[in-house]
Amino acid sequence: MLLLKILLIIAIVFVVLFVLSMIIYFFNLDMKLASKIGPIMNKFYDHVKRDTKL
Repeated sequence: MLLLKILLIIAIVFVVLFVLSMIIYFFNLDMKLASKIGPIMNKFYDHVKRDTKL
């Protein structure tokens, strides 16, 4: 009985993670987040001192 409950919890966790990943994929949320973070990262990396110039 305990093993069945553990397997059920693991299955529920996998299903929830799968549904979340499909939502992220369907709405392209990963690239939307990357586009929001991009200007912040550029602001930081533009001020980093470099030894050589390209």
